[in-house]
Amino acid sequence: MQPLSSRFALGLTALALGLNGCAEQAATTGPETDPPPATVDTHEGHDHDEHAHPSHGPHDGDLIELGNEEYHGEIVHDDTAGTVTIYVLDGAATTQVPIEATEVTINVKHDGAPEQFALAASPDANDPEGKSSRFVSSDTELATHLDEEGTDARLVLTINGKSYRGEVAHNHDHAH
Repeated sequence: MQPLSSRFALGLTALALGLNGCAEQAATTGPETDPPPATVDTHEGHDHDEHAHPSHGPHDGDLIELGNEEYHGEIVHDDTAGTVTIYVLDGAATTQVPIEATEVTINVKHDGAPEQFALAASPDANDPEGKSSRFVSSDTELATHLDEEGTDARLVLTINGKSYRGEVAHNHDHAH
């Protein structure tokens, strides 16, 4: 029989080898140690226009995302004309989409108080009878609130029976 110290040393050696083998195996396999997927898209092999996200609409207004980019609203705030115009656009934010609505709404929260503003249908020349892709308000109070810091504004409308809401960004780059 081996002395106690020899068995102890032999046991420690076996344990060390066993742990080392497990550590090497754990380091090379398993979901915890697989390299993470690349987070940088090199954009090789495809056209950038396939997923371009414009920052402005065809009327040079700011875009409002509706749904999961199913549609967009474009807000054109013209202080000179005293109007706020919403255009309903497709998912690519390039083409106007006429909808069956007589008005759309912008809900505004300012100074802690909510307020609603209706924008009336004002069909473009190419919109079919009974539909509109353009909605206009001449309410100076709406225009004023959209200029105020801290204003929270949301566009609310219905397209093909489905309700959509989109955040109206506060932007001072509109026509003055």
